[in-house]
This record gives sequence, C-alpha cells and structure tokens, in this order.
Amino acid sequence: MITTITLNPAVDKTCTLKELIPGAVNRMEDVKNIAGGKGINVTKILRQYDYPVRALGFLGGYNGRFIEDYLKSIGAECCFTYVNGETRCNTNVLSGDGSVTELLEPGPIVSKEELNDFLGKYEEALTDSEVIVISGSIPEGVPVTIYADLIRLAKEKGVKVCLDTSGEPLKEGIAANPFMIKPNKRELEALLNEKIETLAMLKDKASKLVRAGIDHVLVSMGNDGLLYANKKQVLFAKAPNVQAVNTVACGDSVVSSFVMSLIRGDDGEECLKKAVAISAANATTFDSAVIPKETAGQLYEVIEVQSI
Repeated sequence: MITTITLNPAVDKTCTLKELIPGAVNRMEDVKNIAGGKGINVTKILRQYDYPVRALGFLGGYNGRFIEDYLKSIGAECCFTYVNGETRCNTNVLSGDGSVTELLEPGPIVSKEELNDFLGKYEEALTDSEVIVISGSIPEGVPVTIYADLIRLAKEKGVKVCLDTSGEPLKEGIAANPFMIKPNKRELEALLNEKIETLAMLKDKASKLVRAGIDHVLVSMGNDGLLYANKKQVLFAKAPNVQAVNTVACGDSVVSSFVMSLIRGDDGEECLKKAVAISAANATTFDSAVIPKETAGQLYEVIEVQSI
C-alpha cells in the first residue's frame, strides 16, 4: 500500500485562452474542473499504473466531495478528514503561447479536533503502508512542523517517506531526514538562500543533503531536466523536447515515478529515465496528472542519463 498525504487539496479549474491580458476582461475558450493538489495528483498517477493507493488529508464542502468521488471512481482508498470549510479551487490559465498562470486559493482553516482526527487516521495507515508520499502546502491551523512530525512517526514504524513541498514546511521536513525529497531548483534556492547557477553547484547542494541523511534527492528544473542524487551517484538527464500543453503536475509525475521505481527495485539510471519520461509526457496533455503511457514509452527511449 502507498499512502498519499494532501493536507491542502484543490479543485483545479483549468482554463484556456489565446492570450492572457492582465487588467483586462479575458474570456476563456474552454474550462475543465479537475481533482487536484500535489498528493491528489500522485494518487491519480499511481492508480493509472494500477498501484494500490490510500489517500489522506483534509477535504471540505462541495469541492471536497468532488475530489473524493473522483478518487473513488479510479479505485483509490479514501480516508480523508472532513473540515467545516470549503476545499479550495485553484485556477490554472493556459495561454496560447504555452505559458501557465496559476491563481492559488489559501484553503480552509483546520481546527485542532480536525487535525487530531487526521493524525489518528495517519497512525492507522502506517500499519500497512510501504511508502508515504507527503505533498504540497499546509492549510491554516496546521503547524508548520506537521510534515516533520509525520516523517518521524513513519520512521518509527520503518515506513519510507517521500516529501515534496516548499518553504518552511520543506525546511522543517528536511530536519527529520525523509527518505526522499523533490524540490525544484527555485525551491532549493529559497531553502538555501543561495542562487544555484551551474549544474556543478546543483550537484554539490544535492550531495550535501544526501550526506546529511536524506537517501534520495531529486531536483526538477523544468525544461532543463532532472538531477538525481543518492548515496552512490549523482545523475542528470535533460528533458526531451515536447509540445507542452499543461505543465501542472509535472513535478508530481516525478514523485509518482520515483515511488513506482522504488517498489520495482529499479537502479538509479532506470529510475531517472522513467521519471523524466513520465513528467514530460504529462506536459503534453490538457488534463494534469493524466499520463499518456504510449508517449511516455516513446520519450523513455530517447532520454540519455549522464553521471556527474
């Protein structure tokens, strides 16, 4: 069983138009509501590849029911904690020039009682989980140390944790030494308060995190590719050239692919190639976290991995 944690999920309202003009009336050409949030995206991808997944986190109101109904329809086990507020709705505007503008709502306020209910469900989930995937932001009312606390609880039970977040939650989470982290380059720079200008610098920063106790560090760089550091090696693969339609959930695709490689026992090179292929394939579709498997397979064949 793989358990995903999404404390601040969202309905992703994905809109398309020819050109986004700030300060003007913009009429959308197409609009689609998609169950989203980083951990929800991981759940969706893992289910596409037939892995057993249990989804935990906070949901509320109509948007929350929309997300849970969708996850149940694809075969995910749902153990969410419902809150009094409404699950947020994030708007992703896809322009004709390929740019994506994201408008992210803050999400509901979580009470102490609701947080305790979630923690009880989390501890129960640890009893049969092989991997825990913790993704995304933290809603108001939840302490910034929550991810670090969840990581420590999992490690006490011998369960591996993959963490994908940013800002203070990432800083606190890293202190608990999760099994894997996946910041993007910008998030890593913010964490270290330092500009990373070369691949050699990126290798150095990722390697230091590994030496500090994190077994696997993946750093996504968008079109520039993906770096993967572990205790044995540091690898890099360029992103293949694709016609990007929607880049939302590309990072979540990397996390999902890593988890699948972990369970399959793939070596580092295989793990990296698959992660880059699935992430790039995700960008070619309008729906986020819906992987065209044939495209991913074709991209896999052209990806080259180099040791750095």
